[in-house]
Amino acid sequence: MEGSLLDRLELSCEKEEDLLQVAKALLVFAGKIKIWLFVGDLGAGKTTLIKQLCYSLGVADEVSSPTFSIINEYLANGNQVYHFDFYRLKNKEEAVDIGVMEYFDSNHYCFIEWPQQVEQLLPDELLLISITAQENGKRDIKVTRYE
Repeated sequence: MEGSLLDRLELSCEKEEDLLQVAKALLVFAGKIKIWLFVGDLGAGKTTLIKQLCYSLGVADEVSSPTFSIINEYLANGNQVYHFDFYRLKNKEEAVDIGVMEYFDSNHYCFIEWPQQVEQLLPDELLLISITAQENGKRDIKVTRYE
């Protein structure tokens, strides 16, 4: 991350029903930033949080993981929302081949799971969301905003 660090936010979520409030807080915190990176272990809740973000933005369609398709596109109140899962990418060239740079430049929300696969392609202005699942089911969410 080469952008300058602007701010940090720490949240916790006791149960899945609380994720809607977390999503709303993240949307306010992010301001104009549209590139969001989600990191965490398998099963940490990245996709579940992205679903709540999409619904908060007005996506009416079913939101699902793009693990096999790599990208899912949704319509939210006349705007596009892109949800990427780069877990299966072998290298950054595969991302370039699907046109990832055009998505990043679109000024639409880009929610990215497994961003480390395309780290060299990411813009400086982004939101980094790190999710850690605790044994009791609680999720700790650390957010860093870069510009």
